[in-house]
Amino acid sequence: MSNGDIFVGEFIGTAILILFGAGVCAAVTLRHSKAKDAGWVVIAFGWGFGVLAGAYTSAPLSGGHLNPAVTVGIAVDTGEWDKVPLYILGQMTGAVFGAVLCWLAYYAQFRANSDAGQAQPTLGIFSTAPEIRSPVANVVTETIATTALVLPILAFGKNAGIGIGELPGPGNTGVYGSGISVLLVSLLVVGIGLSLGGPTGYAINPARDLGPRIAHALLPIPNKGGSEWGYAWVPVAGPLIGGVLAGVVFNAAF
Repeated sequence: MSNGDIFVGEFIGTAILILFGAGVCAAVTLRHSKAKDAGWVVIAFGWGFGVLAGAYTSAPLSGGHLNPAVTVGIAVDTGEWDKVPLYILGQMTGAVFGAVLCWLAYYAQFRANSDAGQAQPTLGIFSTAPEIRSPVANVVTETIATTALVLPILAFGKNAGIGIGELPGPGNTGVYGSGISVLLVSLLVVGIGLSLGGPTGYAINPARDLGPRIAHALLPIPNKGGSEWGYAWVPVAGPLIGGVLAGVVFNAAF
């Protein structure tokens, strides 16, 4: 994979992920949305479908990491760190762009948030927040949930035939394998949301939380409320710790 392919793949894939994920949160949250109050299950599946669309789109170019915790977990396992900054740069810029696309898609609904007496905070559309604010407990939750994401992702690569890879040999083009691993990861994200998302909103991805939080801070959203930078380190640190733990465990056990 060339440097350009890695950056473009991660940028596009992560942008699609955030467009779908922030989009479903906007659909469920904002007034004048046909999906208003559709609930947590809808949000969990919306994020899962975002992983599905983003990862399948970017896999031929970059492998479809879409998540610094996944990139770090793979690097811990393989010992290959040289491309990690490039992956993360693509993921972060793509996450910001995807959040901007969500804002544009729901522009009229965000504008309606300026209605007198009906304004509501909008950060929850873009980034996560805990139900009980306890930094240690919140980091532990994010660490466990991200380990539960990255360890199976690494293990999927050990199952022959379900992954996506380049055809071997000179002159060959295309990919081999069924590619069902991407579908399995998407369902895994849905499962994590349903089972482990309650305490913190399951960031499980530093780019997924920090990129949209930056967009929220910069976008001219009426009555948007604060961006809660005092909490922003938690959904970065917890997932990165979880990615490292997953890489260590996988390397030791498999």
